[in-house]
Amino acid sequence: PSPRSCQPNGASEEALRHEIEELKRKDLALDQEIAQLLSEGYSLEELEKHISLLHEYNDIKDAGQMLLGKLAVIRGVTTKQLYPEYDLELSD
Repeated sequence: PSPRSCQPNGASEEALRHEIEELKRKDLALDQEIAQLLSEGYSLEELEKHISLLHEYNDIKDAGQMLLGKLAVIRGVTTKQLYPEYDLELSD
């Protein structure tokens, strides 16, 4: 059972209300951020394309990190030690 299922109903409902309010705040903040970007001349299509490209970049980066991790295990070194060999910066 989840931790919430072990709580009394009142506590569980209060936690859900708090979570809903937090999600509403985040939704409003994102709407404001989108409005700001639109007012700066960005189009919705451009923003969606940018988000899509960021997701693709993150997926590729994750795959690269997994490969580096496996190679590090095989060689018995840390991933950090492999970075100079492949001309990578720690911030990459």
